[in-house]
Amino acid sequence: MPVAQPARQRDQRLEARISADQKELIERAACVQGRTVTDFVINALQDAARKAIEESTVWRLSQEQQKAFVEALMNPPAPNPSLRAANQRYQEYKALLGSR
Repeated sequence: MPVAQPARQRDQRLEARISADQKELIERAACVQGRTVTDFVINALQDAARKAIEESTVWRLSQEQQKAFVEALMNPPAPNPSLRAANQRYQEYKALLGSR
């Protein structure tokens, strides 16, 4: 037996001022897809939002970049003085927290 999904609560508003041409275009696109303007706009905005988030969080690397990335992971360089100093500060901070 399928589990009932809770109804989405639509109690938030989002408004935008658009031109008559933009409104007509959106209405036509919604009609072509057999959807309401609201449904069309919400889905288009969600798709655009997901794409924007994905583009800012997903790395797309060329093969050469992928090889360099994997090489750095598999054979990392030795710690430099700055990294050693940062690790020392971290160890001191961790010890300070542990003594509380």
